Amino acid sequence: MKKVAIADDHPIIRAGLRKILERDNDIKIIAELETAAGVIEFLGENECDILTLDINLPDRNGLDIIDELLKINPALKILILSISPEERYALKSLRLGAKGYLTKDSTPAELIKAINKVSMGKKYISEELADSIAADFDGQLEKLLHKKLSERELEILVLIGEGKNVNQIAEKLFISPNTVRSYRARIMEKMNINSTAELIHYAICNKLL
Repeated sequence: MKKVAIADDHPIIRAGLRKILERDNDIKIIAELETAAGVIEFLGENECDILTLDINLPDRNGLDIIDELLKINPALKILILSISPEERYALKSLRLGAKGYLTKDSTPAELIKAINKVSMGKKYISEELADSIAADFDGQLEKLLHKKLSERELEILVLIGEGKNVNQIAEKLFISPNTVRSYRARIMEKMNINSTAELIHYAICNKLL
């Protein structure tokens, strides 16, 4: 019996995932969790085989806690379930230690398939992601300037692209305006871009929004 915990801050998503996964008699849902803090606390006190993890948790980014979760339970299999476009986050998720990545518009059958595959210690990616990886071998993705950015820098670049100012970004990410300015300067340096207007143009042209 696979012990599965669901981490997502939307009750309707958790309910839907539970309904789908409980169709498999070999899967037992042992917890529904809303926050990163709740996930960390639960895994510190309970055995769990598989965690479905949303990226956009209210208190922390799901990707930022993968390493911490694997330190608590090295045998844990993490399957990222996100609304975010795969090409932005999927490969980074796998590099950080997640076993699989699915978008929330995947079919129920694909979700069950992914759960079963990661439970065996194998990685699971969709056909769309496989196509992106194939394109990567051609060097196309490596030419994108934002590939040089850290996860936090990319997050701030996207917010800049959406037209948010320094104070709005600071409020959204719970950091100081000066920290945002430092990130923006670092992003510009890494991407060899000289103005906020150019950052916005880049984000729009490369479909980061």
